[in-house]
Amino acid sequence: MYGLFLAIIAAAAATVLAGIGSAKGVGGAAQTAMGVLSEDSSMFGKMLVLTLLPGTQGLYGFIVAFLILINCGVLGGDLPTTGQGLAFLGASLAIGFGGLFSGIAQGKASVSGIAMSAKDEANFSKAMVSITLVEIYALLAFIVSLLVVINIPALKI
Repeated sequence: MYGLFLAIIAAAAATVLAGIGSAKGVGGAAQTAMGVLSEDSSMFGKMLVLTLLPGTQGLYGFIVAFLILINCGVLGGDLPTTGQGLAFLGASLAIGFGGLFSGIAQGKASVSGIAMSAKDEANFSKAMVSITLVEIYALLAFIVSLLVVINIPALKI
């Protein structure tokens, strides 16, 4: 039962930490985008794209949490051992902290990209590229968590 407890904590950590990063990132970008839209509502599509980019970290955390719940007996599968529960917890920390910090950083980049695009719409693609560079680190954290989580049920620990 201790393994199940650890796996549930792992699912919560992946969701909550990555979700906080996305919420802070999207929130900051949305505030800036609303200021731009109050001056020029025709930029809604571009502002929406730049605002949504920091939201992917929360999605990555949710996917990892869902896979943990599937593999730990909550949504199917066998109950994990204590070692497997600890492994789920370790795996969740990659996307949890990776999503937390990259979501906040991507939000800051989005704020700058929104401001840059507001001054000259021709800068939109440059802003997209710069903001997407931060996404690479969220993807790396997600891939590490994903690879570990899908292999834990086979581990005899």
